[in-house]
Amino acid sequence: MRKIYVLVIFELLLTNFLFAKELRWAADAEGNAPYIFQDPENPKVLKGFEVEIADALGKELGWEPKFVQNQWDGLVPGLARNDYDVVINGLEITNDRKQEVLFSIPYYYTFEQLVVRSDDHEINSLSDLYGKRVGCLKNSLAERILIAQGGFDISSYEGEVNAFEDLKNGRLDATLVDYPIALYYASWNRELRLSGDPVGEVVYGAAMRLEDTLLLSDINRALINITRNGVLREILEKWNLWNEVMAIRLGESAAYQFNPYEFTNYMKFASNDVNFITTIERYISFMPLFLRGALITLSLSILSMILAIIVGLMLALMRVFGTKFISRIAVWIIEIIRGTPLLIQLFLIYYALPTFGIKISPFIAGIVGLGINYAAYEAENYRAGLFAVAKGQIEAALSLGMNRKQAIKSIVLPQSLKITLPPMTNDFISLLKDSSLVSVIAMVELAKVYNQIATTYFDWLGTGLIVSAIYLLLGLPFVKLAKYFEWKFGKIN
Repeated sequence: MRKIYVLVIFELLLTNFLFAKELRWAADAEGNAPYIFQDPENPKVLKGFEVEIADALGKELGWEPKFVQNQWDGLVPGLARNDYDVVINGLEITNDRKQEVLFSIPYYYTFEQLVVRSDDHEINSLSDLYGKRVGCLKNSLAERILIAQGGFDISSYEGEVNAFEDLKNGRLDATLVDYPIALYYASWNRELRLSGDPVGEVVYGAAMRLEDTLLLSDINRALINITRNGVLREILEKWNLWNEVMAIRLGESAAYQFNPYEFTNYMKFASNDVNFITTIERYISFMPLFLRGALITLSLSILSMILAIIVGLMLALMRVFGTKFISRIAVWIIEIIRGTPLLIQLFLIYYALPTFGIKISPFIAGIVGLGINYAAYEAENYRAGLFAVAKGQIEAALSLGMNRKQAIKSIVLPQSLKITLPPMTNDFISLLKDSSLVSVIAMVELAKVYNQIATTYFDWLGTGLIVSAIYLLLGLPFVKLAKYFEWKFGKIN
C-alpha cells in the first residue's frame, strides 16, 4: 500500500512538472530602476517592483514566471511574434496602444515629473521650456504629451539613464519622465532636481495580445486578488511608490504601513562614493556576465561570417560567370542588400517574416541578418579576386582538357582566395562589432550586457574599457589566423 501511495505522489509531481504553465513576461532590464534592473549586490539577479508583481501574479495563478529580455521599443512587436505572453514594464495605458494590445486592469497610477539641473531655477513648468531641448523616453506618454503640446525641441531616448546624463552635461534643458524614474534617478543626485507640479496621469497595465482574452481574465483575477490581500500595496511601499493617487483609487489610507527598505537600499547604493578596491571587486564580479555575452557574440559572428562567405561566393560566381540574366539578378541582390541599413534588415527578418508564417529565434535571425548583409560585401571582394586572376589561365586549363567548372574550382578560386583573404578578415572584424545591433531583436550579447551593467552602476568608462578590450581580444586571433593563411598560400605559390 505504501508503494502505491509513493507511486501516486510521484505521478502527481511528475504530471505537475511536465504540464506546469509558465507566465512568460517581458521587459527591458537596461537601467530600468525601480521597474526591473540588475541587483547592485549581485548583477546576475534581477529585481524591481515589477519583478515582484510578476512573481506575485505567477504565485496567484500557480504558474512559473519566466522573464524574457527585449528592448523597450520591441516589447509590443515581440508580443505579436509570440515570444512571450505578457509585457510588464511600465507600459502606459493609452488609446493608441489599445488598438495593438489588450491591457489588464491598472496595477499602478502615477504622473509625469519634470527634472532640471539643480542650478537652473528658471524652469518650473512645461511652459518655461518652449523652444528649449527636452528629453523623454521613446514611445512614452511623456513623448506624446510633449508632441501634443508642441513648441519643444524633443530628444527621445531608449533609456532614462542616457537622458539624465545628457541633462547633467548640458545637452538638454530638462527631461519629462514618469515619477518613479525621477524618484530613483534624480531625487538623490546633487546635480539634478525635481521641478514643478505633477504633469498628467500615468496608468500602468500589463499588455497581452488582442486575441488572448482568457489570459486577460486570468491576469485581471490575479491582480484583483493581490490588491485585495495587500500584496500589491506591500510591494509598492517597499519601493516607496505608494502614493495618494493609488490610495484614492483603491479606497485605502495614504499612510505607509511597511518600511520602504528597497528604496532606502537603492538610495544608499546610488549616492555612495565607491573606493578603488570596491570598484575592482565589482569588475571581477561582472566577468561571468561579460564572458557569457562574449561567447554569444563570438558564436554569432563566426556563424554569420560562414553564411556570408558561402552566399557571397555564390553571388560572385553568379555575377562573373553566370548568364547575362543571372548576372543581373546577382547585381540587384547585392545592391539592394548593400543599399539598405543592417538594422532595417534585422527588423524585417525578425518582426516582418512572422506575418508570412516564418518565425525564427533571435539567434538564428541574427545569423541570417548579419550573414546576408555581409554576403553582399563578400561578393564584391570575391569578384575583385576573380578578376585579378588572368583570363589566360582559364583558357590554358580549357586547352588542357578541363571543363569550365573544373577550371574555376581548381585554378581560379584557390588564387582568388589568397587575394580576398585580407579584406575578408577586415569584414569579419567589422561584423564582430556590428553584432551589437542584434540587441534590438531580443538578443543579449556583449554590447547589451555592457549597457545593462553601465546603466545600473553609472559606470560607462571602466566597464566600457573592459568591454572594448574583450572585443579586441575576440578579433585578434582571427587577424593572426588570416596572416598565417596568407603566409601559407604564399609559400605554396
